Amino acid sequence: MAASLFECAPEDVVLDQGRVMVAGVPSKSLPLATVAKAAVRSRALADAGGPGLNACAFHYPGTVAWAFGVHAVALEVDVETCALRLLKYVAAHDCGRPINPMIVEGQIHGGLAQGIGTALGEEMIYDEAGQLLTGTFMDYPMPRAEDMPPLSIEHLDFPSPINELGIKGVGESGVVSPPPSSAAQ
Repeated sequence: MAASLFECAPEDVVLDQGRVMVAGVPSKSLPLATVAKAAVRSRALADAGGPGLNACAFHYPGTVAWAFGVHAVALEVDVETCALRLLKYVAAHDCGRPINPMIVEGQIHGGLAQGIGTALGEEMIYDEAGQLLTGTFMDYPMPRAEDMPPLSIEHLDFPSPINELGIKGVGESGVVSPPPSSAAQ
């Protein structure tokens, strides 16, 4: 787009500090925003997939060290009411070397509470007119302390081989597994 505005070869266009310019000719420059605005209605870009400036990129790391874990739940089902009661929840998780074990423990506990709430109480309910009835925190049951079963968490420590700290992720480890672990409902 800039090459057509400057009437130069595309390989002569340089992007530097938010400005587009012709290499070696500092007087021929425009703000990137001006080039982007011109690109919205550009016929020059029609063959390149459409008007406007955009980019798409993918990153494929050469190596990845995944965190892993396993979750299990003991529950009872009242066969008359189909109500579930969680008796105990057990989780083992590897997040590499935990930098702050207390925060890792809290992250997993909080994730388990959220995941258990998703599994046992979260539902989108609509009335006959299509109005959402469970659209706020007042409308569906969030787990309270009394709803939580005893938690047993085992931390495994298999350091990541691809970073100096040996760390891996812990953010999703508590919240992802409770729904399938409690899928007896």
